Order: sequence, then C-alpha cells, then structure tokens
Amino acid sequence: MSNFQKMNIMKKLLFLLLSVFTLQVAQADNDKPITFDKLPAKAQTFIKQNFPTEKVAFTKMEKGFLDTSYDVVFVNGNGVEFDKNGEWTELDCKRSSVPTKAVPAQITKFVKESHPNATILKLERDRYTYEVKLSNFWEIKFDKQFNVIDMDMDD
Repeated sequence: MSNFQKMNIMKKLLFLLLSVFTLQVAQADNDKPITFDKLPAKAQTFIKQNFPTEKVAFTKMEKGFLDTSYDVVFVNGNGVEFDKNGEWTELDCKRSSVPTKAVPAQITKFVKESHPNATILKLERDRYTYEVKLSNFWEIKFDKQFNVIDMDMDD
C-alpha cells in the first residue's frame, strides 16, 4: 500500500470520526419539556416531601452526550435539578431557603454553629462534594464525610 493510499484512508477515517462526533454533539443539547409525572419516581417523591406547597412552573428533561438530567422550576423561581436516577444534584432557592429536611444534618449543624444568622440558599452535590451558598455570601464546600474543604466569600 502506497503512502498516498494510507493518507487517503486516514483522511476518510478522520472525516468519519469528525462527522460522528459532530452528530453526537448536535444531539447532546436536547432539552425537552415533560410533565411532572414523567420525572423519575424518586424525584417526584422528593418534591412532594420537601416542596409540598410549591407550584411547578415547568419540568424538563435534558439529554446530554452521556447522561440525562431533569430540572424542575417552581413559580417563585426556585428550582431543583435531578440526575437520571431521580437523585437531587442541586437545590436552588433564590427566593427562600433550602428546606431544612433536604439538607444533611452535618451541614445544617455546621451552618447553625458557624453562621447562625445565615440561611442556605443553594445546595449542590456531586460524587465527591457538597457545596453550600449562604445568604451572607459565604460559599462552603464539604467532602462526602462533611469535612469543610473550602470556604470563600462571594461578594
């Protein structure tokens, strides 16, 4: 096989890979409005238990390249994000505070002791950390054992 043929094959392969990647990226940003009853059961239960008086403005499913997530936004602007299994990943309560029973007890205790006049406005979690945003502009990051690993003033 000549160098010319090898280069031609390489170009075709590269073009094919680029085309597949472009198609995947184009499909990755696929937001779709859904009804509340289309959320995973665990997410529905969480909303009913922690936000019983909130009215849902809209619910959507976001299909990403490798993952699916769900967003629930309430009429007052507060919102909750869930992963594909219905586990919450973000509680964003701009107009109120995150419901106490949704916050791990260790985080509630730390905030009450260290920032007694502050409320939790936002709580995010991923595989490794929890991040809390307080009404007094402090941001606190905890590891999964609830040890403080970072604190920052966001002004």
